[in-house]
Amino acid sequence: MGIQPISGVGHEDQAEDQQSGLLAQSLKKQEEHTASLHEMIKDAKEKADAQREKFKLAKVTPRYGDAPLEAYARISRAKTQGQAGSAGGYARRRIAQLEAAQRSDPEHADQIKAAITQLKKAVTRANKKKLEISKEELARARQKRMLRENRRREAQRIRQELRKNQAMRAVREAGYLKETEVANRQADQLTATKMELKAQAEQLGAAAHASLDAALQGYSVGAQLAAVDVSAPMETPQVNVEA
Repeated sequence: MGIQPISGVGHEDQAEDQQSGLLAQSLKKQEEHTASLHEMIKDAKEKADAQREKFKLAKVTPRYGDAPLEAYARISRAKTQGQAGSAGGYARRRIAQLEAAQRSDPEHADQIKAAITQLKKAVTRANKKKLEISKEELARARQKRMLRENRRREAQRIRQELRKNQAMRAVREAGYLKETEVANRQADQLTATKMELKAQAEQLGAAAHASLDAALQGYSVGAQLAAVDVSAPMETPQVNVEA
């Protein structure tokens, strides 16, 4: 009885070599993806930072807060009803311009909104000063009449009252400017915070995209390897015994 060599052993060795080669190739690719993932994330972060800096340098932030400051400066300088009315007219024109800017510059919506709010107050305050100047003109006319009638004590009282009202108004108008400066500063800080959060979200989005690409590529390689393992031919060793 002779025993012939087991057939199919060569096929098994060939299949194992093929699987080992695919496995080594898969591990190598996964290592490459893992190593390059950090580089991809780093590169995405650097690009996002560079883009943000480029944006900051290229785009000058509009100074929307200057409009209410100018309106209040004009109100403070107003000495006549006409000048006070002109200051109110300036505020109304700037409101119309800023309302149009709201539609074209949504990134600075908070700054524009704060400026419009202060300008609307400026219109009201300009009208108030116009009335106050009108009352002061009437008071001066009474003062002159008191002097003509030799009623000096009454004229002195009117004069002191005028000075008191003017001093109180000066303090109030200085408060208007300070109020606007605070509102502008808060709006600037809010806008800067939102822009920074947006930049961070874009940065994280780029890094997540890079991670997803690497994961999908690794999954694709693993799926190919699994398909090879399932479809590889498995031949049963044959023993040929001859009596």
